[in-house]
Amino acid sequence: MAKPGQVEKNWHVVDASDEVLGRLASDIAVVLMGKHRPQYTPHVDCGDFVIVTNADKVAMTGRKMDDRHYTWYTGYPGLKLESYADRQQRKPEDLIFHAVRRMLPKNKLARQMIKKLKIYAGPDHPHVAQDPKPLARKGKKVS
Repeated sequence: MAKPGQVEKNWHVVDASDEVLGRLASDIAVVLMGKHRPQYTPHVDCGDFVIVTNADKVAMTGRKMDDRHYTWYTGYPGLKLESYADRQQRKPEDLIFHAVRRMLPKNKLARQMIKKLKIYAGPDHPHVAQDPKPLARKGKKVS
């Protein structure tokens, strides 16, 4: 059983260009929760930090970018509606953030886990000093 404070946090970097959103998000969620470690403990934050670059180049299969929509309530009658493609143009980090957030558990620990996710639209990130390693993903070649 892992104890809080005893788990060493590592940094991983993922390039999201030409990746399928759901598959990328599930791999990131596993690392944020710490399920990739043998000493995973459900009530302790065992996860690592994840840096996602090129968030503006993430893809979805089929016509989901145009057919699926984000909806939210503004306080006025009716809902606001925006397709995934429009959201990617306006806020490219939001697609990955919401996909990962919805794959985490729904509790206080998940709010702590999501803070370890750093998403950037371009190829550069300010976390070079942490020496992030490429995230080893199933079926993907680490370069």
